[in-house]
Amino acid sequence: MTEDGLISDVIGGYKVEDIEVVAAIDINKNKVGKDLSEAIFEAPNNSIKFYDVESTGVIVQPGKTLDGVGKFLENKIDPVDDSCDVVELLKSSGAEILVNLLPVGSDEATKHYAQCSIDANVGFINCIPVFIARDKDWKKKFDDRSVPLVGDDIKSQVGATIVHRALAQLFSDRGVKLDHTYQLNVGGNMDFLNMLEEDRLETKRTSKTSSVASVANRGKGLDSNNVRIGPSDYVEWLKDKKKAFMRLEGKAFGGVPLNIEVQLEVEDSPNSAGVIIDAIRYMRFFTEKGDLQSLDLVSAWLMKAPSTPGKDSDLLNKLHDLTHGN
Repeated sequence: MTEDGLISDVIGGYKVEDIEVVAAIDINKNKVGKDLSEAIFEAPNNSIKFYDVESTGVIVQPGKTLDGVGKFLENKIDPVDDSCDVVELLKSSGAEILVNLLPVGSDEATKHYAQCSIDANVGFINCIPVFIARDKDWKKKFDDRSVPLVGDDIKSQVGATIVHRALAQLFSDRGVKLDHTYQLNVGGNMDFLNMLEEDRLETKRTSKTSSVASVANRGKGLDSNNVRIGPSDYVEWLKDKKKAFMRLEGKAFGGVPLNIEVQLEVEDSPNSAGVIIDAIRYMRFFTEKGDLQSLDLVSAWLMKAPSTPGKDSDLLNKLHDLTHGN
């Protein structure tokens, strides 16, 4: 694997090849007990294969299901009955960072693994919209124990939220008042099937909406009645393809209408994988430097719902200065 296609080829001296996977956890019986190189291609995963993975020697261990399987996934996933000791696994494997990629709506399960990270003194990268880094109490737990934390809800490399956010920022920078906007997403992977369950979507909608609204109208945002952002439907034959439909309606000089419509199509799973690789390297670098505070910049740059948002171009420049300085 090379650095081609990554946002950052090197971060603080770290390349992709410096990352080593030492442990893996799942609740799907199809995956548990298999080498990671086999498990990642087991059903119901349906992403395109873009890399031949050699045997890793890492055997997938059983985790706690808790609320990780929604009602639309019950006939797709047969969960394991027992869980390994996650804290012991993290310690014995020598893991330094735990990446959380549970299904949307896994509130109880995410908090379980977040606590395991604290107990094992292992950094936690929360890639889903269950608020950990954004939650004051959880953030304090990590800060009090000096455990690295980045979150919440990973941005894709070029996904619907980052495109929508960039267009909202463009309106703002060019003085166009954004009056109304929507972003409707459909896809055919298990993430979209899971998100048919509206009760699991509250934090997902909050995460995506706040990411766009925070840069709209020079930081003043939008009335909640004038914005609708989030997953809309599951289309099985799309498989791992995600199609996003965005519309922004605004007023330019003189109150003249200015509208933009965009359609985006991506392979959903790989679209965030490279961003996670950056998050891992940033966490390693700043942890090594003893500068956990700068991880808030990493969260703001790479996550949809950070504790402290910022303007993307400013965040990237700050991180570049911090990781490329002498």
